[in-house]
Amino acid sequence: MSSEALSGRAPAGPPGGGALLVVGDVVTDVVARHRGPLASGTDTVAVIRTLPGGAGANVACWAAHWGCGDVRLLGRVGAESAAWHERALTAGGVRPLLVVDPQASTGTVICLVDTDAAAERTFLTDSGASLRLAPADWSDSLLDGVGRLHLSGYLLFSESGRALVRTASGAARARGIPVSLDPASAGFLVELGLPRFLGLVADVDVLLPSRDEARLLTGVPDGADAAAELSRHVPLVVAKQGADGALVAGGGTVLARVPAVPATPRDTTGAGDAFTGAFLAALLAGVDAAAAAVEGCRAGARAVERVGGRPPTPQERATTTDRTSVAG
Repeated sequence: MSSEALSGRAPAGPPGGGALLVVGDVVTDVVARHRGPLASGTDTVAVIRTLPGGAGANVACWAAHWGCGDVRLLGRVGAESAAWHERALTAGGVRPLLVVDPQASTGTVICLVDTDAAAERTFLTDSGASLRLAPADWSDSLLDGVGRLHLSGYLLFSESGRALVRTASGAARARGIPVSLDPASAGFLVELGLPRFLGLVADVDVLLPSRDEARLLTGVPDGADAAAELSRHVPLVVAKQGADGALVAGGGTVLARVPAVPATPRDTTGAGDAFTGAFLAALLAGVDAAAAAVEGCRAGARAVERVGGRPPTPQERATTTDRTSVAG
C-alpha cells in the first residue's frame, strides 16, 4: 500500500493538474415529484420535468461547476436527443465527446421522488445507448492533457462497458494518470458480484461508493467498517454516507470522517454525483482527500436542494440574479 493512501492523500496525476476526463452514461431523466405513496391502479398527482442526466454526465457538470476548468465527457447517445444533450453539457462547462449510436435511443431514467420521505427516489432505468459504449469508441489520444480519469460504474453493467473500463484504465495507468470509479448502483452490483467487481477495478486508485454499495460489496453491515475493508483492495476509498457525510479510508483504516452540510432536500437525485464531481475538482486543484471530501459534501448539500441531477448553468444563475434584482 502506498504512503499516499495511508496518509489520506489521493494519488497525484501529472504535474500541472490537467483536465478531468469522465467516461460514462448520458441519459434523459424524467423526474416525477409526488407526495406520499403511489396510488396503485389510479392517478397520483405529481410535478414532472424532463431533464438531462446520467451519472457520468452529472459528475462532469458538477466538476466544472466546482471550478475545474477543463472537463471532458465521453458518452454514447441516440440520434434523437444528441444535439439537446450536447447543448446541455456545453452550457454546463463540459466539453462533450458524444458518440451517436445508429441504432439505440438515448437512455432514459424515470425518477420517482417522494417529497414526503426526505425526497428519497426510486429509479426505473432503460440504459439504452449508454450501455453500448465500447472500446471502439476509445482512443488513447483522449488522455492527452488529462490529469485524472473518472469512470462511471454504469459501464460495469454491460460486456462492452466492462471491456472499455479495462481499456481506458489500462491506458491511463500506462501514462501514470490516476483513475477513479463510482460503483453507481447497489441494485446492479448484486448481479455483478464482488470478485468480478474487484477484478474490474484493479487499475483504480480512488473508489467512491455509497454506504449501501460499500456494504453490499463487502458484506459488512457497518458503513465505516465496510469502507475500511474496501480500502484493503483499492488504495483510497471515499464512501458517501448521505446525511452522515463521508468517510475517507486507506490501508484498511478509516482516516477521516467528514460531516455533512445541512440542507433541506427537494430531490436527492444526483447528490452522489455532485459529491464526486466536486471531490475530483478539488483533487485536481491540489488538495488532499479529506479536504476534497469536504467540498464533496458541500456540493451534495446543494444538489439535494435542486430538482434533477445537474448544477445550475451560468445562464440559470444569471436569470436568478436578474429576477432577484428586479424583486429587490
